[in-house]
Amino acid sequence: MFLLTRNALNRFKIRSIQQIRSRQSHENHSQDFHDKYGNTVLASGTAFCVIAWVFIATQIGIEWNLSPVGRVAPKEWNDE
Repeated sequence: MFLLTRNALNRFKIRSIQQIRSRQSHENHSQDFHDKYGNTVLASGTAFCVIAWVFIATQIGIEWNLSPVGRVAPKEWNDE
């Protein structure tokens, strides 16, 4: 079973990640959109989401009720 699987996999031209990276690094390719603007788009999207969540959390008046201290009164104990 192992030999059958190994032979089947050897028929396919499977390149390792190192081979793919070495071939890509030797090619002269022009910069595409992601090479030029990828980090800028990522940073601006992150900043937008953080600012939106900060605005939502602080400005629209949600009452979070994080701590029950002072809001919950204990009930009297019944000894019956």
